[in-house]
Amino acid sequence: MKIYKVSLPFIGMSSLMLLTLPLANAAEMPIMDHSSMDMSGMDHSNMDMSGMDHSSMDMPDMDHSSMGMSGMDHSSMDMSGMDHSSMDMSGMDHSSMDMSGMQGGQAPADARSPDYSNGVPYGRYGKPMMMGDMPLWGVSVDDLGYQFDDDQINYEVGAWYGLDERRLSLRSEGSVQTKGDKEIDSLTSLSYWKPLSIFWNGLAGVAYDTENDKPAIMAGIEGTAPYFIETDAMAYLYSDGQVRLDLGAEYEWRLNQHWVVIPEVELTAFSKEDSDNHITKGFNELEAEVRLTYETLSRQLAPYVGVSYETALGSARGQRRQHNESIDSSSLTTGVKFWF
Repeated sequence: MKIYKVSLPFIGMSSLMLLTLPLANAAEMPIMDHSSMDMSGMDHSNMDMSGMDHSSMDMPDMDHSSMGMSGMDHSSMDMSGMDHSSMDMSGMDHSSMDMSGMQGGQAPADARSPDYSNGVPYGRYGKPMMMGDMPLWGVSVDDLGYQFDDDQINYEVGAWYGLDERRLSLRSEGSVQTKGDKEIDSLTSLSYWKPLSIFWNGLAGVAYDTENDKPAIMAGIEGTAPYFIETDAMAYLYSDGQVRLDLGAEYEWRLNQHWVVIPEVELTAFSKEDSDNHITKGFNELEAEVRLTYETLSRQLAPYVGVSYETALGSARGQRRQHNESIDSSSLTTGVKFWF
């Protein structure tokens, strides 16, 4: 048996030639042109590209203008992990992009009509109205009660008609004597009502006072003060130059869903003295009342019992003494308040 010896330099040269052969073949491959590749039939829906990093990819020589990608489905592609921070899109031309199908622009021919009718006629009742444009009305009787010690009926009634931003308001308050000459003292006003802010409303109009038997021009403000105190301030300018100021405050202390305690206080002041009508300059009278009410019938009806107190102030106390009239008086009261 013959043994052939091969030297190590020969083995090394052979290995080197085998390694360089693939590299030589790769070098002879021409540069691939992707411009004419049709990828319209490719399905990329299952491709997961969340872990791909495109930040270092150099693609300046690639031409994507003729690539047809209309059939590609990108709905399920997850690109949450892609980094677009280094992408330069300043050279992109969007002038030829068709965005007519996107939101905005001219409405299509079959769009919904502005009045939501969709071409359906309104019928015998005509076109419907929005609630904000519909005039409404209301009546409230805040007090209709009897004072036992004074033998008189007190009342306070209001009514309105109009919209949320403007109304015509009619209100009347006073007392009716149940004995003797059954004298009626009332103050009635007709005014224009308008909101001034979120919690305050303004009124301006005309009034008539049966106690003075004189007409007046009135203006005032009413609303809710802090801590939910219902407050009103009304000024009346009479035909003889007399000015009357009425201030009132009321609070509803709700014990439960039906029982309510209502304390109320009123002040009356005049600008000048009028001896014929027993009026002095300054504050003349203070009235206070506490009522316990029970609201029923969806809180539209509330009978009550209470205690009222009335006293003269300032110079009016001395004037009442001269006419043998009581300075202070208190009485049990009962009555009802309701609205509809």
